[in-house]
Order: sequence, then structure tokens, then C-alpha cells
Amino acid sequence: MSDWLTSRVIENRQWTESLFSLRVEGAQPRFRAGQFVRIALDIGSERVARAFSFVNAPEDPILEFYGVIVPQGPLSPRLARLAVGDELYVAPNPAGFLVLSEVPDAETLWLISTGTGLAPFLSILRSEALWQRFRNVVVVHAVRYARELTYRERIAATPAKYVSFVSREPAPGSLGGRIPAAITDGRLEAAAGVELAARTSHVMLCGNPQMLKDVQAVLVARGMKKHRRRTPGHITVESFW
Repeated sequence: MSDWLTSRVIENRQWTESLFSLRVEGAQPRFRAGQFVRIALDIGSERVARAFSFVNAPEDPILEFYGVIVPQGPLSPRLARLAVGDELYVAPNPAGFLVLSEVPDAETLWLISTGTGLAPFLSILRSEALWQRFRNVVVVHAVRYARELTYRERIAATPAKYVSFVSREPAPGSLGGRIPAAITDGRLEAAAGVELAARTSHVMLCGNPQMLKDVQAVLVARGMKKHRRRTPGHITVESFW
């Protein structure tokens, strides 16, 4: 286990009864904005790890992770209970291709997420390259309840356009329903004030598997395709749960 990096909690923010953010110091893995890494605790005789995206920028010495409690899960309830000074472990090998260097140029970059899928985009928003390469950046965040619209102040501090969705209650300032339907009927573009089309846009997706599947389907119907190095396209997807 000697290859793991040891960190200590300096802040544990409880956003809701199920959402939390950990800020930790000590570990210094090298990563690119948008990547994820395994973080772990020793539980009994086993080191239990799960993947979390970095919220912080790569140059920030304080690491930040955004998580949701899986009630019967072995790790997340324990992470959510960590106190300042408690230890956790960070793997030395970040991974993932939800990074700007893998994204082709476009007029508008759409960062579309559900729940804690917002995390990698918060790191990307702090990248200077983002603002140099794209005329428009649109952050889309969908949640069930308005109290789950986390990190709004951090997003508002950037030049990004921000569109939120709340699906299970009326929420002033947010769209209702689901993202795929709002793409189909034009509400998302109207709220963002920019076009979502193959000729102008690239879309990065991170969130629950059903959202990833459904949004890709409606984008394909608009003439967009998944981006690959050998066959450039318009859609970049991250799915690690």
C-alpha cells in the first residue's frame, strides 16, 4: 500500500444530508483538469477506494472532492463523516479523458452534468485554456431538488453561462424536467442564449448513465456524433460509475 499518498482533511462541507465536499492537503498527484482519481480509507483490514473527480485546479495545492452518500456503500458514508485532521489516501495515478486537450475547437463548449457529475467541470472552469479557446462556455447542471444546486457562487464567478434544472419541485430561475427534453424542445438553447448545433458546438457530458445515454441520442438526432481521436466529433463523455 506504500504507493498511496496520505492526505489530511482540512474541511468537510455538508451541502445537504447526502452531498458533501472534502478539501484535503498533503497529496500532490499530477493531473489535468477534468480527470478523476481513487480516494480511499482503511476499513477493517481492507483499503476501500472509489473514483472521485478533482474539483480544484491542477495548480491548487489543496485537493477538493465532491461526493454523494450511497447509504449502503462501504466508503461514501465514512468519507462524509470525516473530521478535520482525519487521514485519507489518494492514489498517485489520476486518469480520465474528460479534458480540454482531447476536445476539438468549437465556438461554444457545453458542460452538461447531473448531480456530482458537475465536479470535473468545476476544475475545467479554472483552466486558462478554456477561455482562450471557446467564445462561449455553458454550464448545465441538473438535480432533483433546488438545495442540490451546489457551487453556484463558484460558477457565477466565471464568464460561463449557467443553466440549472430541478426535476422534482418548482424552482425559480431553474428549468423543470430533464435535459434531453429541453434540448429537443429548444428550452435549453433559449435559456443559454446560444445555439446547440454540430457546426458551432462541442458537448462534454458527465453524470448518471441514463442522462448520458438520452442526451447522446438527442444530440445524434441533431447531426452530432461521439468524438474520438481518429474520428473527430462533437460529444465527449465521462462515465465512471
